[in-house]
Amino acid sequence: VFPESIATEQQSLVLVKRLLAVSVSCITYMRGLFPESSYGTRYLDDLCLKILREDKSCLGSLQIVKWIQGCFDALEKQYVNLGFYALSSSPDHFTELYQFKFKYKKKVPQMDISSNHGKLVTGLCSEDVKQASRLLLRTLYLLMQDLGPLPNDITLTMKLLYYNDVTPKDYQPPGFKEDASPGDLLFSGEPLNLRVGSVSTDFHLMKIRVTTDKKRVRKADSNLIQKNGPTEISHQGLDCEEEEEEESTKINLLNLAFSQEEVIGPEKKRKVSEPEKLPLNSRK
Repeated sequence: VFPESIATEQQSLVLVKRLLAVSVSCITYMRGLFPESSYGTRYLDDLCLKILREDKSCLGSLQIVKWIQGCFDALEKQYVNLGFYALSSSPDHFTELYQFKFKYKKKVPQMDISSNHGKLVTGLCSEDVKQASRLLLRTLYLLMQDLGPLPNDITLTMKLLYYNDVTPKDYQPPGFKEDASPGDLLFSGEPLNLRVGSVSTDFHLMKIRVTTDKKRVRKADSNLIQKNGPTEISHQGLDCEEEEEEESTKINLLNLAFSQEEVIGPEKKRKVSEPEKLPLNSRK
């Protein structure tokens, strides 16, 4: 599942891509969006992973695979800042949200530190990174198992947000177009924000957050719950790290902020993409 070593930027990129693909596969499988035939099986220690594959008999899963591949293109170019998958129960209301936040670290030369026991090289150990990756996926799987069923009529869509300072204005990943509806969305129910975890290498940082209906969570780990987490989502950011009004259920797709130091300001809208094809409606 993971590269043998995670010492180079390319190996780090491969890891982040695989984490994204496995995580999205986990979400769609555990939430019952596609048939068993749309998944292959891999094992990570004792954890059975279901991985989305190009199942020509299921157009929905084919569409998701293309969305993931489009995100890969934006990751390779270090443009994408955040991707989110929204499960909607009606055109203007979403019932579950999965956020994937990406950061790219500036390249710094590694330093050899001599000691009596030989040379030590600074930087994150590949095994530590792999262990963090295992923990992230295990936590996500456990969370998915604890979530109650979704409404019958569910639509899945995705949006990508970018780092404006480096992303060309006309850039769109394969299969995506400029977001045509950056209006407000409303959350159906009482939102609960959950921090799934993060993985950091010497070159990348990836975080996962989940927002779902509080009534749907059977027994959430208290360490995962985002206290006073925001439910406002905007194209300025989309991470649950900044304190907002706890009771708000409006998703403003124009004002999302990651953290205080990353706020862009209302006068500069963040570039956003959405899939070229219509949102997907597919259940087992």
